[in-house]
Amino acid sequence: MSPKVISLVIFIIAYVLFVFFANKRTLIAIIAAALLLLSRTISLSQAFWAINWNVMGIFVGTLVVADIFMDSRVPAYLAEIIVDRAKNTAWAILLICALTGFISAFVENVAAVLIVAPIAFALAKKLKINPTNMIIGIAISSNLQGAATLIGDPPSMLLAGFAKMNFMDFFFYKSRPSIFFAVELGAFVSFFVLYYIFRKHREKMQLVPLEKVKSWMPTIILVALIVALAFSSFFDTGFSYMAGVLCMIAAGVSIIWKKIGRHGSIVSSLKAFDWDTTLFLAGVFILVGSITTGGWIEVMAASLSGVV
Repeated sequence: MSPKVISLVIFIIAYVLFVFFANKRTLIAIIAAALLLLSRTISLSQAFWAINWNVMGIFVGTLVVADIFMDSRVPAYLAEIIVDRAKNTAWAILLICALTGFISAFVENVAAVLIVAPIAFALAKKLKINPTNMIIGIAISSNLQGAATLIGDPPSMLLAGFAKMNFMDFFFYKSRPSIFFAVELGAFVSFFVLYYIFRKHREKMQLVPLEKVKSWMPTIILVALIVALAFSSFFDTGFSYMAGVLCMIAAGVSIIWKKIGRHGSIVSSLKAFDWDTTLFLAGVFILVGSITTGGWIEVMAASLSGVV
C-alpha cells in the first residue's frame, strides 16, 4: 500500500473514531499521528512542520494567561458587583451572561463558565429556584462569544491559521465587518430570549460580597496582550508568527509574575493545564499535514469544484 493511500485510510479511520469516541479524541489523534510516523507515510521533519506553531503558541499562551486571570478572582469580583447594582434579578442574570460572554471572547470558555457559575448558584439559592436555566444561559453566552475573536476559542485560531487572518481581521476583513459583528448580532438577539425566560424575576436583591481580588496584574497582562495583538495585525499581515510569539511572551511574563510574587504553585498550574486539547491539536495538524503531503486536499478540492 502506497504512503498516499495509507495517509487517507488513517485519516478517515481517525475521523470516524473522533465522531463515535469524542471523549477519546486526544488518544486517537496521537495514535493516528504515531502510525503515520511508524509507517513512514510522513517523516519526522514533515510532521514537525505540519504543526502550525503560530496557532499552538496562541493556544498555549492564552491558556496560561487565562489561568492566572481567572485565579486573580477579577471576573468573580466583577460579577458580584453587577448583581449588587442590577435593578432586579432578571437584569442581574442578563448582565452576568453578558459578562461571561465578554470574558469568553478573550479567554477559554470553560474557565469563564466555571468562574461565574458560583454566582449564578448563589442567586438561585436565594431565590429558591432551579439554577439550570441560569447555567444554560451562561454556557450559551460563553460558547457563542468564543468565536468572536482570534484568541477566544481553538476553532477561531484554526480558522486564522488556515485563512491567514490576523487579530483585526476578526473585526474587519477586507474593509468589511467580520465575524465579531456577526457573533455580537447573535448575542444581541439572544439577550431578548434570555430576558423572556427570566422576565418573572423582578426581585431586588444583593449578594454578600465573597470575592476579593488577589491582584490586578493578570488583568493588566491580558489587556496588554489584546492591545499588542491588535497592533501586530498591522505588521504581521500574513499571520505567520507574531501572534504566537506575543502570546508566549505574555505567558512567560505571567509565569514569572506568579513565581516571583508567590501567587500560586507553577506545578499545580501545569497539572491544571489543558494538555488534552493541546495534544489533540498537534495530532490533528499532523493528520491534515499527511493528506496534504499526499495530495488528497487538491484531489478533494478539484472534486468539489466540479460539483459546485
